[in-house]
Amino acid sequence: MDGTKRRESILLTLRTTNKPVSASWFAKEFTVSRQIIVGDVALLRAAGHEIIATARGYLLETNQEKQGILRKIACQHAPEKTEEELAIIVSMGGEIIDVIVEHPIYGELTGGLHICREKDVRTFIKMYEKSNASLLSELTSGIHLHTLRCENEEQLVQIKAALAEEGILYEG
Repeated sequence: MDGTKRRESILLTLRTTNKPVSASWFAKEFTVSRQIIVGDVALLRAAGHEIIATARGYLLETNQEKQGILRKIACQHAPEKTEEELAIIVSMGGEIIDVIVEHPIYGELTGGLHICREKDVRTFIKMYEKSNASLLSELTSGIHLHTLRCENEEQLVQIKAALAEEGILYEG
C-alpha cells in the first residue's frame, strides 16, 4: 500500500472509532514501522486534519461540541501524587483534556491527555511507569496546569476543593 492510501486508511479508521488508536497498532496493520505512521500523522496534520495525540493513541477531533465548560486549573505535586490527582478529577465527573507547563526555553508545552474514566487513569499510570519517562510537571517543580471539561461551574468548584484538600491544587 502506498503512503497516500495508507493515510486515507488512517483517517477512515480514526473517523469510525471514538477510542484512541496507537501508532503501533497502525504499524502492524499496514506492515510498516511506527515511525512511518508518526510521519503519516504529521502529514495529515499538515494537511489540516485535527488529529490529537494522547498517551493511548490518536484521536480525530470532531466539530461536534461536547457538553460542558472548559476551564484551566493550576496544580503542584510530586510525581507520586499524579494518580491521585487524576483519579480525584475523573471520580468527580471531570475530563482532563491536557497538561500544560511553562518551559524556560520552549515556552508553553502541552501534552494531550483526554482522560475521563478510571480505566484511562490506570492506563496512563501504567504507561508512565513502564516508560521511564518524566512527567512534564517534573520540569517545573511539579507546577502545571490542566484543562478540564466539567458539566458546570459547581462541578469545577467541587473538583478544586477536593484537590485543595489533598494539597494538590496550586494556590501560590
